Amino acid sequence: MDIVEKNVNAIRIENLSKSFGWLKSRRVQAVKNLSLEVKTGQVYGLLGRNGAGKTTTIRMILDLVRPDEGHVHIFGKHVHRDHAILQRVGAQVEGANFYNFLSGRRNLKVLALVGNIETPEPRIDELLELVGMTERSRRRVKGYSTGMKQRLGLAAALLNDPDVVILDEPTNGLDPQGIQEIRFFIRELADKHGKTVLLSSHMLGEVEQICDRVAIINRGVLIREGDVRELLSDQTKLQIEAEPLEAAVQVLSPHWACRQNTRSLTVDANRDDAPHVVAKLVEHQIRIFEVTRQRQTLEDFFLSVTGEEENEDVS
Repeated sequence: MDIVEKNVNAIRIENLSKSFGWLKSRRVQAVKNLSLEVKTGQVYGLLGRNGAGKTTTIRMILDLVRPDEGHVHIFGKHVHRDHAILQRVGAQVEGANFYNFLSGRRNLKVLALVGNIETPEPRIDELLELVGMTERSRRRVKGYSTGMKQRLGLAAALLNDPDVVILDEPTNGLDPQGIQEIRFFIRELADKHGKTVLLSSHMLGEVEQICDRVAIINRGVLIREGDVRELLSDQTKLQIEAEPLEAAVQVLSPHWACRQNTRSLTVDANRDDAPHVVAKLVEHQIRIFEVTRQRQTLEDFFLSVTGEEENEDVS
């Protein structure tokens, strides 16, 4: 592939909007005024529930769907005007479609042929081994599980040795061990091979362990965006065992959100506030037995910024 430009964003999205539907009164806004920048070498996550607009965004990046408004640039090139730039992109969108009557190995060869990608046999072997499909590569795809098709789709996305890899829900259909393997695989793409990875997911626990930076999308709108560590660094809870609990809540509630539990209380306070919380309790002669800091997870953060109920599908 070409030399990767270190000082140019791998992907830049400007004010993307897309609606679906023929009748104006019934048009559904899938994406609205979305702007993002993905730096070269990052693993970047698009987070949201099913129907949040993640797949539509990915399709617009790949020029499979034309936006109503806005632009997409890959390494500084306008995707629609300079379609050749997509030769530097490999993608797996909503699960890959394969020929069921062919083996996994043969499917990769056909995809390489159709895409005019020079792929010698050792390269096919390397990709199959990379995604853990070597032993099953000669079986017909019609006998593959969803997880096996996902793995084959990952191999297909890497056929052209792309600089940018775009993956739509890459862990769908995988068992816990498979998810862990794909997580390691994605990190290696960036850390070892210098790829830029953009992935979409609703599995927030996995994304927290994979991504450098994330964008949270809700109903097609960007809610929050930033480095994972920065988003979560100040989002903490304090679990405090103290007596009397009722008095502790009265002292702290004017300053921080508090929830009284059976034998403790939970205080929503950032890291810098912890000494002040303790000082307030001591000042009012409330006995403190234990203070535990609980770092907020990405799922907690997602729920807090979207204002959605925890029983919805964000696992």
